[in-house]
Amino acid sequence: MNIYERYGVKSVINVAGAMTRYGGTIVGQKVLDAMEEAAHYSVPMDSLQAAASTVIAKRTHAEAGIVTCGASHALTLATAACLCQWDVARMNRLPHTEGIPHEVVMPMRHISGYDHAILAAGARIVPAGVFNDTPEPFTVRPTDASEVASCISEHTAAIAYAPVPGSHPPLQQIVDMAHAHGLPVIVDAAAGVPPLANLHQFIDMGADLVAISGGKGIRGPQSSAILCGRRDLIGSALLQMLDLAGERFDDWNPPSELIPKEKLRGKPLHGIGRSGKVTKEAIIGLLVALESFSEEEFAVLCDTRAEWMQVILKRLTGLRGVRAKLDNDADGYYPMIEVSIDAAAAGVSALEVTRRLRQQEPSIYFEESALEQGILYIDSLNLQDQETAELVGRRLRDAFAE
Repeated sequence: MNIYERYGVKSVINVAGAMTRYGGTIVGQKVLDAMEEAAHYSVPMDSLQAAASTVIAKRTHAEAGIVTCGASHALTLATAACLCQWDVARMNRLPHTEGIPHEVVMPMRHISGYDHAILAAGARIVPAGVFNDTPEPFTVRPTDASEVASCISEHTAAIAYAPVPGSHPPLQQIVDMAHAHGLPVIVDAAAGVPPLANLHQFIDMGADLVAISGGKGIRGPQSSAILCGRRDLIGSALLQMLDLAGERFDDWNPPSELIPKEKLRGKPLHGIGRSGKVTKEAIIGLLVALESFSEEEFAVLCDTRAEWMQVILKRLTGLRGVRAKLDNDADGYYPMIEVSIDAAAAGVSALEVTRRLRQQEPSIYFEESALEQGILYIDSLNLQDQETAELVGRRLRDAFAE
C-alpha cells in the first residue's frame, strides 16, 4: 500500500506528461533528499531567494531570478512588478489599479485561460488583432506587430507573450517594439522546457520577465517555478511575495542585490503575491533539479525512456487500423509516441481506447488533445521503469482487441 492508498486515493499511470491535474512530474530521489534535508532547518526567506537568484541567473542568462509557487503565480508576480516597480503605495493597493498604467497588451492568439494569473494582479488584458478575417469559424488569425503597437497607450504597463513553435509575431519583433516604447515584455514559457535552450533563449532575445514551470520538464517540485529577468522587476516581484509583517522597517536588511532598500518608502504589507508563498523545501528542490538538469543528464533520461517506449511500440505493431511512431526528438522534449487510429478499421476510436484504460486498475491516463482527430499521444516523462512500459503496451493492445 502506497501513501495515497493509505488515504483512500488510487494512484494512476500517467503517460499524459507533466499535467498539473495528475500531479505534475515525478521527481527524482536527489530532489526528494534535498527537500527532506531542507525541511529540518529554518532560514530567512529573502536570503534564500537571493541565493536562488544566483543559481537561476547562471542557468537562464538573466540578471536575477526567484522561485515562485508555480508558473501561474510567477505570471501574477511578473504583472505586479510591472504595475508597481518600487512604489510601495501601489503594492499595497493591488489589485486596485485606478489611476496607474495597468493594461497588458497580448496578441489575440496568445491569450488563454492561464492569463487569469495576469488579471489576478489587477491588470486588464488588451487583445491585439482581430479574431479572424475569414469565413471559417473558430479561426484565430495571426497578429501583426503593428497591431500590437496600435494597442499601446499611456495606460499600458507591459506586453505579454506566450511562445509556441511558429508564434507570430516573432518574439524579437515584440521585444524591439516594446522597448522602443519603454515597456517590459513578459513571456509565459511555463511548459517551454525542455528544450534546455529555452531556459535562456527568451532572455537572450531581450524579454524582461520569463516564467518557467519547475514541476514539468525540469522535474522539480510541482508547486515551483522560475521567474527570471530584469533585476529591478525581479526585486519588485520578490518584495510583493515576502512575509514582511512584524519586522520594523528600520531593522530590516533585505539582500541588496535584489531589493535596494533605499528605493523604498516603507515596506508592503502582505503583497499581492503573499497568497502564493513558496516553501523553503520547494526552493531547494527546484534549485537541485535545475543544477542537475544538464544536456548529459537529459540525454540519459531520453535514451532510457526511448528504450521503454520501444516496448510499447512492439505491442502496437500489426494492429489493424493503428499506426504508431516514436518521436525521439520531439522538438527537444522527452520521447513521445504518436498513435493514429482509424476507428472504422480498428473497430474502436481513440476516445474509447482512453476510456477503457481509465476504467482499469491501475488507471492509465493519456494526453488527449487530439483524440477527436483519432490521435493518441504517449508521453514518456513520467514512465518509471520498463515494467510500467510493458503494462501500458499490453493494456493498449488489449483495448484494441476488445
